[in-house]
Amino acid sequence: MENPNSSKEEKNVRVRKLELSDKSKGFLELLQQLTVCDSVSDKEFEDRFKEISMYGDDHLVCVIEDDVSAKIIATGSVFIEKKFIRNCGKVGHIEDVVVDGSARGMQLGKKIVGFLADHARSMGCYKVILDCSAENKVFYEKCGFKQKEIQMVEYFV
Repeated sequence: MENPNSSKEEKNVRVRKLELSDKSKGFLELLQQLTVCDSVSDKEFEDRFKEISMYGDDHLVCVIEDDVSAKIIATGSVFIEKKFIRNCGKVGHIEDVVVDGSARGMQLGKKIVGFLADHARSMGCYKVILDCSAENKVFYEKCGFKQKEIQMVEYFV
């Protein structure tokens, strides 16, 4: 895919739910542009896909497929956490947002984040949160997010 130009920014794209066939459309290779994503066999992919699907609307992985190349060029996910606080409220957690390097500048990341935030809102969440690197802060602010508090992590592997 060529680098975007102004006419491509106006291109109509559709955000949709992940499908099992998306593994063969470069979904895992796209995730490798975000973080460590080792080799996943077809069976492992299918098993994880089915597991996530069992959560219904409480765990949504969405993608944008390029209509010319049939490759997945953007993705993100949101899962819904059920809480005891805030009258047994719910919080949406956005994760794993990535746009293919060749498709950046086309507002695809904004479309993915908007789709995920809208889903969290439709599920009755009182807020949606995400973690991001310092260099992505401005992007998420353009999507309507504000910096709040500090993220902490402990890795087990």
